[in-house]
Amino acid sequence: MTAAGNGSGLDMYRSMLRIRLFEEQVNELYRGAKMPGLAHLYTGEEAVAVGVCSALRDDDYITSTHRGHGHCLAKGASVDRMFAELLGKEAGYCRGKGGSMHIAEQEKGNLGANAIVGGSVGIATGAALSAKKRGTDQVAVCFFGEGALGQGIVYECMNMAALWKLPVIYACENNLYNEYTHYLETTAGDIGQRALAFGIPFREADGQDVRDVYEAARTAVERARTGEGPSFLVLRTYRQYGHHVGDIDRAYYRSKDEERSWAGERDPLKILAQSLAAEGAADAAEFSRMEEEVRTEIADGVKFALEAPYPGPEEVGMHVYA
Repeated sequence: MTAAGNGSGLDMYRSMLRIRLFEEQVNELYRGAKMPGLAHLYTGEEAVAVGVCSALRDDDYITSTHRGHGHCLAKGASVDRMFAELLGKEAGYCRGKGGSMHIAEQEKGNLGANAIVGGSVGIATGAALSAKKRGTDQVAVCFFGEGALGQGIVYECMNMAALWKLPVIYACENNLYNEYTHYLETTAGDIGQRALAFGIPFREADGQDVRDVYEAARTAVERARTGEGPSFLVLRTYRQYGHHVGDIDRAYYRSKDEERSWAGERDPLKILAQSLAAEGAADAAEFSRMEEEVRTEIADGVKFALEAPYPGPEEVGMHVYA
């Protein structure tokens, strides 16, 4: 069973819509001073998380990033416990101690988000090694941004994965910007060619087209399950908002015309909706009904989180190891 529905177009649309509306509420909770700390919104990148996770089983693994809400939801997390975690509540997946950048949900194979750039690459590679040693056909996916390509651990892990033919997929979400700097100013050479240096096949996909992402991920997953080793995916995408919720005025590092273009004809929900409508799989009434259902789910999740209790002071040392 997959988290987002075996590549079904309607299921993938619903999953992307859930992420989009979840992030809208995260932004509102921050603006209303109800959420401690910052959050890094995934708006605009939904097709990457949903396309990849739709190719996975519940017992497959993922590791995530500081911009990880979409990965967590696409892998099957519930919105109520997600909101509770963001608000520091006991009902959250990490009992309110992880917050936005450290959510983990191991029952669904989510080994955790990580605030360190490239910090989860070793975890995903280790999970893949564990699966191989245990003789299962589980697969691990490591999501990371193009900014992590400057971290040595990425290449150390890719080297080991290639040597030992580990069932791991390195999914590079290239959203064009390392915080406030275009990646072309920080990243030399061709991104995909880096994988080829280790003998790891790579594939580029349109990260705004969930079906293209799904097909790329499905091929990589099948390869990993059959013992052929790691793959590298380069997924071209775009974050519609700032680096984090406090990054409001972005005019000094990218243009408004660029943002309007990506939020318009390049929006992943619009791209899939147009395809589904053209195929006769859904009409305006179906999309409206689905949005109403998801908005109700999101509203119920926010209400649950706001009313949930905080963990007691006796928990301050619980699950703390350093």
